[in-house]
Order: sequence, then C-alpha cells, then structure tokens
Amino acid sequence: MKHAIWWRIYPLGFVGAFPEPPTGPARPGEHRLLQVLGWLDHAVALGASGVALGPIFASSTHGYDTLDHFAIDPRLGDDRDFDKLAAAAHERGLRLQLDGVFNHVGRDHPRVREALRQGPGGAATRWFRSSADERGRVRLDTFEGHDQLVALDHDEPGVRAYVIDVMRHWLDRGADAWRLDAAYQVPAGFWAEVLPEVRRGHPDVWFEAEVIHGDYAAFVAESTADTVTQYELWKAIWSSIEHHNFFELDWALQRHNAMLATFAPATFVGNHDVTRIASQIADPRHLPHAIALLALLGGTPAVYAGDEFGLRATKEERAGGDDAIRPAFPPLGPDTVEAADAGILRLHQRLLGLRRRHPWLHRARSQAEVLRNRQYVITLAADGHELGLALNLDDAELPLPVAPILDSDAATANLAGAVAPHGWAVISPP
Repeated sequence: MKHAIWWRIYPLGFVGAFPEPPTGPARPGEHRLLQVLGWLDHAVALGASGVALGPIFASSTHGYDTLDHFAIDPRLGDDRDFDKLAAAAHERGLRLQLDGVFNHVGRDHPRVREALRQGPGGAATRWFRSSADERGRVRLDTFEGHDQLVALDHDEPGVRAYVIDVMRHWLDRGADAWRLDAAYQVPAGFWAEVLPEVRRGHPDVWFEAEVIHGDYAAFVAESTADTVTQYELWKAIWSSIEHHNFFELDWALQRHNAMLATFAPATFVGNHDVTRIASQIADPRHLPHAIALLALLGGTPAVYAGDEFGLRATKEERAGGDDAIRPAFPPLGPDTVEAADAGILRLHQRLLGLRRRHPWLHRARSQAEVLRNRQYVITLAADGHELGLALNLDDAELPLPVAPILDSDAATANLAGAVAPHGWAVISPP
C-alpha cells in the first residue's frame, strides 16, 4: 500500500447502465462491464496502481440496493466478464477493489421479502433490525430513512457468516481489496470479527471503511480496518482554497498528522458522492493546488474518474441528484472524452508520477512553514526524506528560499525564489 494510488469509477454510471439510457434498460447480453477494459491503460498512464470499482453486484437501481452479493449486476454482465476484467487489470499490475454494501440490502432482496412474509420472530426476519407495528406486523428498519434500503442486524450470526462468505468468494475470484460502504453505521465490533476471518485466507487484502464523521483512528483500531475515508481532509482542501482560508487546512492537517501515526487515511478530492473538485473551486487557477495536495499529502490517494480531465458537475440533494457526478464515459477510451482538459490530465500524470518516485509520502506528516489566509508553505517529511509544497492564492508573489523546484505552474517556473501569484510549487530541500 506504500505505493498505492487508486483510480475510482462508479461502474453502473461509467458504462451508461444507470440511470436508464435513452435506448432503454441495459440488457444482460450487452456485457457493459467489458467497456472498462478499454480504460485500464489510461489508469496505468495516469499513474494509478489500482482500480477501485463502485458496486457491481445485482441490484434494483443504483447499486447500493443489493439483491444478490454473489452475482454480477445483469446490466453490467456476468461472472465471466468480471474474470476478464480482473485478469486484464492484473496483467497491467493493477489491483482491483470491490465495493461491499454490507450495512443494508435492497427492499426487493429475497430475504427481505421472506422476512415480511414470516413476520416478527421469523428466521429471515432475524437478519434485519426490526420491530412490530400496532397490528403485530414486522416493520423493518432502513438506512438513514431510505425506504428502499433495509438495514441488516449485525448481531445476527448468519449476517456475519454471509459477509465473510461474500468477501472470500470475490477475493478467490480475483479481487484484491474491499471498500466497506456505510461502515460508520455498522458496529466496529462486527468488522473486528469479520475482517480477521477474511484475512486468514487472504492476508494481503486491504479494507477501506467509509466513515464520514467521528473518531477515525478509534474506528480503525476497533474495527481492524486498514483505513477510513478522510472526509475531514477532503472538506478542508476544497473549502480552504475556495474561501481563501489556509488556517482551516492547517488545522485539518494537524489532525491528519495524528492519524498518520497509527494508519494511512484514504485521501481524495472527489468521489461518486460529492460535487466534483473542479466545480467546488470556482477559480480555475486554484484547481492545481488541490491536485498537488492530493498527490503529496500522507495517506492512500484516489482519483475519481473524470477529475483527471477537469470535468465539472454538482451534486444536488434530490432524487437523481447524483446522476451528474456519475456520468457515462465513452467506450472508446480517454481520447474521446468531451470537454477534457489536457492540461489537467497532464498535471495529474506529473504529480502522481512524482509521488510514485517518493513512496515515503504514504506516511509523510506536514509542518507549516508559512501560514497565511492565502499563502501556505508546508514541509512533508518521513523516513529521513523531505519535500516542500508552496501554495499561493494571492495576487502577490510568495517569497521562498532558493531551492530546487521539482514541479510548479508555468509562471513560477520562470521565477527565482518565489511562487507566482495564484501559483504553486513542489520544492526539494537545498
């Protein structure tokens, strides 16, 4: 994981299977998952060492309402398509992460239907958190009020055994890592029982838990997950840049440093659940600053597909509000992406390449050298190595000691001892 960089995709959207395409519902015979094969070389060229897939198991709509954890969603294809994808990824040295939705299942899941038929006390009903209504009928709990997402009861031994079996099945088939969706809703003790059992047969498996708030380090320690999603840092990166307040980022990085003492957080500036970073930051001159932070900060970084092209999209709090940030990508590959920003793509390649040459950054901690609202210089250090990162949101130059510049914006490259207005630079110690 010291060398890991993920390229993350949302498969159902990526291949145009959800929302329903204009031509009608995606059909099983279309084998749309195979479209991802045409993008694997792009992931390699980007600098990624793994592809993180969103949900690919049979579901009713968006993938997070699972119907069968042992079956590939028919809108994507079948087991053989997954086998081809896993083989093609591994041929290129790419690891494969799957998205495990183990907090809840879809309302149309066969066991949910059986629970509703059996009622309170039924064997199927014990799989779900439930109560009885005033007429004695079973009332199944839901995930955060979403009626179509029925919450599993993680105290039920059958649920624990089921999750272990699902994870083992797909690891045996070629997966290398798991994302644990909505892990914050599941008792940490459940993961502490499940994950070590999975590791018995797959000691190299890596578990990334989706945790939005709370004590990240405590969750990792209690759950035995390898990492959690660093939402606190995500928010601080775009917010501090957009609102010209690097004090917010510095505070978040102090907390980030504390996490790095015990685990390497999963870092990102975009994913399938949030507004794209190019839309979060209004001034396009400042988008490279966020990319530089993602590439250099300690942790395990992930690039959400499309961010490397500078795509824009806003998440909206409404039905279908995620559709814009989960678009279809052309099956012919990256050369046919509309509105792609070639400069942003090249910047990702340069900075991810720099990270690959400095794998110690995985556990690097930061120290502020200059901290102002619009100007920020940090030293990143680990294992006896150091790099500097200077970010300037101001109209004035940011003075720097004379030192080798490893990468920067074009204007800064032509200066000596300063970062240009609205520029950035990666600095090697003199």
